[in-house]
Amino acid sequence: MVKHLEPGSRLEHYRITEQTAIAGMATIFRATDTRDGHEVAIKIPHFQAEADPVFFSRFQREIEIGKKLDHPGLIRVVDGGGPGRIFLVSEWVEGRSLRHMLSSTGRLTIDRAVNIALQICAALEYAHSQGVVHRDLKPENIMVDSEDRIKIMDFGIASLQGSRRLTFGKLSEVMGSPDYISPEQVRGKRGDARSDVYALGIVLYEMLTGSVPFSGSNAYAIMNDRLVNYPIPPRQLTPAISPQLQEILYRALERDPVKRYAKAGEFAWDLSHQDQLAAEDRTEMTEWKQRRSPLKRRILSYAAVGLIPVVVLSLLFLVARHG
Repeated sequence: MVKHLEPGSRLEHYRITEQTAIAGMATIFRATDTRDGHEVAIKIPHFQAEADPVFFSRFQREIEIGKKLDHPGLIRVVDGGGPGRIFLVSEWVEGRSLRHMLSSTGRLTIDRAVNIALQICAALEYAHSQGVVHRDLKPENIMVDSEDRIKIMDFGIASLQGSRRLTFGKLSEVMGSPDYISPEQVRGKRGDARSDVYALGIVLYEMLTGSVPFSGSNAYAIMNDRLVNYPIPPRQLTPAISPQLQEILYRALERDPVKRYAKAGEFAWDLSHQDQLAAEDRTEMTEWKQRRSPLKRRILSYAAVGLIPVVVLSLLFLVARHG
């Protein structure tokens, strides 16, 4: 499969060699830039997606942010926009997603997981310094090459300081993926650098243990689980995890963002200096088996309110009967 796209537009500079994936409402092609011979990835929305103003705004935001960022740990956007078909061209990265790696191995060695986490910290620290918060960090959006070098991609729902706030029709589009979303985003806040730190905490937990820390029967249950419950202590799942590394995970996964690492750089410093860290005696380590459900509490409170008129009527009946 070799062809050019849209003669007369900037897309004609790219010669497609293969279609690699269909990602949501767009198709991704592998191509060669005929001007310099570099391999690139071209993301082109489907026609119906281009007509969706929400998707169109999100796609434009991804291009805007991609062109702004220049860091070895982030996918570099080299072209994009219009006129004609809207498109995004990024560097071609050989490798596979972290999700694919975890699906194949179940979990990573501690050294390998920490190495990948440190690289992600460096990329996030740079992005945050440029006023960009990813807001959808997850293994699917992290590419890893044969030498374990990472590239973070997909800034479609990222926030950019100074840009207008995008409005999305679906809750998941506003806040990201249920397994990796921060508690403050669940509560409807926009999220900041600490939200990305929280997502990285979950990614590191998953790399070390083979599972995510919170679960549920549906997306809302998963998101609510982190508001009321504690995860299984990582050392229960992977005993080789040190108390210090477990402490780092707890600090990254603090429900209250004020108590969490404020910056990815702080997260990275602790990962690199674990011997200087003191592990705390935490509530999370003793109360994690107590499972609380906000839905159950809500149902009980509604039931209690509903019983009030029944109790009142019963009392009136008794009074009338014995009066």
